[in-house]
Amino acid sequence: MRDQTLFDKIDLHLIRVLHTVLTERSVSRAAIRLGMYQPAVSSALKRLRELSGDPLLVRSGSGMVPTDAALRMIEPSASILRSAEVLFSDARGFDPQTATNTFRIAASDYLDPLFLPMFVTQVKAQAPLCRIEVHPLSPDSNYHAHLSLGHIDLVIGNWLKPPEDLHMARLFGDEIVSLVNDDHPAVRRGWDADTWLAAEHIAPTPLHPGARGIIDQMLDAQGLQRNITVRCAHFGLIPDMVASSLLVLTTGRQYCERFAERLPLKILPCPVEFPRLMYYQLWHERTHASSSARWLRDRIKSVAASLRSPAGAAKDIH
Repeated sequence: MRDQTLFDKIDLHLIRVLHTVLTERSVSRAAIRLGMYQPAVSSALKRLRELSGDPLLVRSGSGMVPTDAALRMIEPSASILRSAEVLFSDARGFDPQTATNTFRIAASDYLDPLFLPMFVTQVKAQAPLCRIEVHPLSPDSNYHAHLSLGHIDLVIGNWLKPPEDLHMARLFGDEIVSLVNDDHPAVRRGWDADTWLAAEHIAPTPLHPGARGIIDQMLDAQGLQRNITVRCAHFGLIPDMVASSLLVLTTGRQYCERFAERLPLKILPCPVEFPRLMYYQLWHERTHASSSARWLRDRIKSVAASLRSPAGAAKDIH
């Protein structure tokens, strides 16, 4: 009888507050994420403490940390929320015109710079009431955990070998080229592999300490190493840096072409042989059968197809 009484005091909103407070480790941050006033979240946390008989969050230094009991609640609460997410929405199907979903994606900024603007435009045109959150793939991002906990719905980026424990769909492949200033000596003289390797290269900051970017992984496989003199965490700023220096950026042709149209830049073939750069979308088993998630993945695929150049599309096999 006691268990039934306890169960009657728990509702889905309370579970959502529990999961958000424990993952954010902050009442104020949880309130922002939930779209609630902070006193309301504090009141819900008080109820949760009474129900569990545990403080759940305790102070540690200047922050808060979950108790051992609270840590054990994170995955079960996430599982309840995942089940609730698809309980009714998939039963009635997904109608983009009336849906009010929030779509959360994490995307690499190595993408074609037109990709995300076109994606947002397409989603808002077809699902006007839905919200979109675009999260970065930053050095501290653990996209496996974010996907499994439901913090994001899918990840878009490029990997030499995509993780095998996630669902995957290939979006497009791209030729690897180098981008240089119009006045770079290689524009006039050309270059061989040795000259290219010795040039001053600019590369993105690794996603985590010790990580190797895709270009450098490919070079490692050939026993080669380039001369990286600048790293930048903001990939979208790199073409402007290249345009005003003798730095060399090596990435996909599609990305380079967008900037070569408006900056004093030239696209040169790489004297080192590379396989094509492959872009994918990844998602977790929890959203694999969801009708709204399938619709979202179809929008991503549609935008990718519209951006592929005829030459690139002809080389990709899907």
